[in-house]
Amino acid sequence: MNESQLILADFLPKKLSNIQTIGLQDIDLEKLFQASKQKATKGITYLYIHRDVEKVFKSISQKPEIIKAAGGLVKNGEGEYLFIHRLGKWDLPKGKVENNEKMKETAVREVEEECGIRINYLGPKLQTTYHIYMMRGNFVLKQTNWYEMGVNKSPKLIPQTEEDITEAKWIGKKDFDTVLENTYPLIAQILKSV
Repeated sequence: MNESQLILADFLPKKLSNIQTIGLQDIDLEKLFQASKQKATKGITYLYIHRDVEKVFKSISQKPEIIKAAGGLVKNGEGEYLFIHRLGKWDLPKGKVENNEKMKETAVREVEEECGIRINYLGPKLQTTYHIYMMRGNFVLKQTNWYEMGVNKSPKLIPQTEEDITEAKWIGKKDFDTVLENTYPLIAQILKSV
């Protein structure tokens, strides 16, 4: 939600900053999304603790339209990772699932299309993230499956400009700070798994 997050947990997570605990009655995704646009609430982490978080998630995710997407965290033969620069932020390549397409197929197709490369290795799913936004006046919940991927050597990257990608770049772990200074919280979360 913009720069804010909603965490549903069955325990009290450590190392969270700018946290605000909320009750079940306060979990209205559309209202939280609207509040996240306000300067005073930007960057807040909303936390709801419940012993059955899956049940709570199913309950709150019934209202918005759900769009499924998939993408990848791609490592090259030199140990660098693939990032794209889109709409002023560093991101990972991803895209929407097409009809009758499996999530893994989507992930590979989108990475290849957005960066002009060929994936040589498709690994396990790293995680699933959720993010909300407005699309054509409708409130949408995007579910993205992220996969570990690899390519041989360090192929030349060709950003898909028609998808608003202005740059595609291989970046080593030691330079992740550049990405972390200008990315989305969910992308930063994925990078912590590296």
